[in-house]
Amino acid sequence: MYMNAILHGRACSPVLLRSGAMEDMSSQKSGQSKDTLSSLTPEESPVHRTYIRLEEYEPVDLSTQDLILKKAREVCQCNIQTIITFFRHLFPVLDWLPRYNVKTQLLGDVISGLLVGIVAIPQSISYSLLANQDPIYGIYTNFFCSIIYFAMATSRHNFVGTFGVLCLMIGQSVNRHLQLAGYSDDDADSVANSTSSANGTDVCDSSCYAITVALSLSFLVGLYQILLGVLQLGFVSVYLSEPLLSGFVTGSSLTIITSQMKYLLGLKISRHEGVGSFILTWVDLFRYIQNTNICDLVTSLVALAIIVPVKEINDRYKDKMKAPFPIELVVVIVATVLSHYFNFEERYNSAVCGDIPTGFRKPTLPDIKLFSSLAIDALPIAIIGFATTVSLAEIFGKKHGYAVRANQEMIAIGMCNLIPSFFYCFASSAALTKTLLKESTGTQTQVSGLVNSLVLLLVLLWIAPLFYSLQTSILGVITIVNLRGGLRKFRDTPRMWQLSKVDTVVWWTTMLASTLITTEIGLLVGVCFALLCIIFRTQRPRATLLGNVSNSEIYEDQSTYKQLSSVANIKIFRFESSLYYANKDYFKTILYQKTGVNPTLLAAKHRKMEAQANADTGKSKNFFFTRFDCLKPAKKRAEKSPADVCPPSIDMHTLIIDCGAMQFIDTVGFSALKEMHHDYKGIGVQVLLANCNPSIRHLLQKGGWAGKTDCGSQLAFHSVHDAVKFAERWYHVQQESKEKKDALLDPEDLSFQSSL
Repeated sequence: MYMNAILHGRACSPVLLRSGAMEDMSSQKSGQSKDTLSSLTPEESPVHRTYIRLEEYEPVDLSTQDLILKKAREVCQCNIQTIITFFRHLFPVLDWLPRYNVKTQLLGDVISGLLVGIVAIPQSISYSLLANQDPIYGIYTNFFCSIIYFAMATSRHNFVGTFGVLCLMIGQSVNRHLQLAGYSDDDADSVANSTSSANGTDVCDSSCYAITVALSLSFLVGLYQILLGVLQLGFVSVYLSEPLLSGFVTGSSLTIITSQMKYLLGLKISRHEGVGSFILTWVDLFRYIQNTNICDLVTSLVALAIIVPVKEINDRYKDKMKAPFPIELVVVIVATVLSHYFNFEERYNSAVCGDIPTGFRKPTLPDIKLFSSLAIDALPIAIIGFATTVSLAEIFGKKHGYAVRANQEMIAIGMCNLIPSFFYCFASSAALTKTLLKESTGTQTQVSGLVNSLVLLLVLLWIAPLFYSLQTSILGVITIVNLRGGLRKFRDTPRMWQLSKVDTVVWWTTMLASTLITTEIGLLVGVCFALLCIIFRTQRPRATLLGNVSNSEIYEDQSTYKQLSSVANIKIFRFESSLYYANKDYFKTILYQKTGVNPTLLAAKHRKMEAQANADTGKSKNFFFTRFDCLKPAKKRAEKSPADVCPPSIDMHTLIIDCGAMQFIDTVGFSALKEMHHDYKGIGVQVLLANCNPSIRHLLQKGGWAGKTDCGSQLAFHSVHDAVKFAERWYHVQQESKEKKDALLDPEDLSFQSSL
């Protein structure tokens, strides 16, 4: 494959598109010389031509079968080194742990692990409530996930465990299946009547069935994530843009706050699911507000008044503080003591956590019967989980200067959901607040995750029963306070609007859909709307005419910059998108609008006037006797006005299309390009392309772009300036040729041509 260029006195460089096999250099040169001479007029001297030859790399042509066999041979190589490499990739801890520096890294990991473990205790219990589970299962989830992520993660700072948004989605799925299984709302927190064995819930209360649904859901989530990682489909997360994720988190935060309000008020109302659950929940809150438990309300307000200011102080002075003050744990301990000694449960009928068992339960298997009904619910949870985990891992990896493998992170988070599902855990992902806490308290490696697991192990073995008297209203307060980050996104929308109105609309659409419809549908709506915005922006992209910056080879948008000069009788058009089937009509429409020349209408008008002229004179004459008769004013004829024969003057002889912003052109777009070229050629305007990338040049070559020009070659250009210089010289040569032909005409024919 060759790309040949000719420089006319350093002024222009048309690229002649050629294809063929390797030939002898002498024959190659002779053929090239022939092409070069054929593209110029006899008046040009070869001295003014500089020839450039660019040879392209030959593409590697491997069949699909060869590629599969090559990949299979690479994978199936079995030796000691391959096995070691495989396990070091699957378990990154084998790579970094032998190089662990106890003196410089251990202290930071221990301190960070202790602090995060202390904060994780109340949050584990509160997020269990959000996921519609008993408190012990949240502690199980954080314990097992920290150990597995320690062994398989490439991120040094992520904390994987209970995450508010996922807990909300899990709770909605669990509640929906509880209702389908026959458990009433009154049974949600108590032992239910036995049900038939057909639905698999016999001798199993609502709590038992809820964790069965949750662990089966976690199994499917982990399976999805592992498959995405093994198949290296991590690119799926790129479709979840930052505005989309931010809007989804904010909408989910509003839904979580709404779901926790009944605990703050001490109301016993049913949990709504499906479309409009957000509004229906608020309607019920106001309907039963007269039944508010005063003890729970006062406790909630006092807890809010204490936790929020201290959290704000922690955030404001986090750079000066060695570690944030664990206000949540302090409030939980104080509230538990007060509730126990003042007997809030019996005296004021306040809801409490109740019995929290110690130790571990025997492993169990997910309920296969639930897989069919949970498969759809697991998909958005899996996507949100790995997108959050990978995003946080890449953010902190870039900040601290270490590499993160996205596919390995997906496998790691998948294992954190798959394996713990056998130990009564629900789905998890990287948690933003606790990850930020780990990073701010000086964590160095995932050894801090082991320390965190040890703290939770103490709770599981001895401390958990002490939280019997902890009010659920305190857990609701902790959940709401930790959602402040999502609500703060509202303050960023004005600045986002200034930067990008489209991203702001995506944010609001996703947030409103996640809040007012459902979280799953809201995520789907956000993704679809974001993709539609991208399609719309490529379907109707920006298109401009370019002007020349004085005394330079630079061409810029005339509608944006001042002091740009137009090139006489040459229009330079830039289309800032790829040309494909969805925008081909817009391409032609905006091109005709910007240039002010619609070749289809002009050709139709010409045919109409020619027919009229033939009817008047009784004989037919070609309207375009030469290619440029309409570029200059024609002389009047005594017999007929020129307006009766010639359409309005065209102020250009060449149209240059800047393809620098085009990534690709599909077959439909290429057909539109050829059709446009044919239409302009019909009215005497030549079309040149500039700044074409290699893939577009190959398409032009294979598709026979423009056929053959008058000079016998196919033309494209490296730059707009080359195309302009070539067009100017070409027009000059054509005018000289025309004048010589006019001199050979007899006076009668010359007079007739001048009238045209």
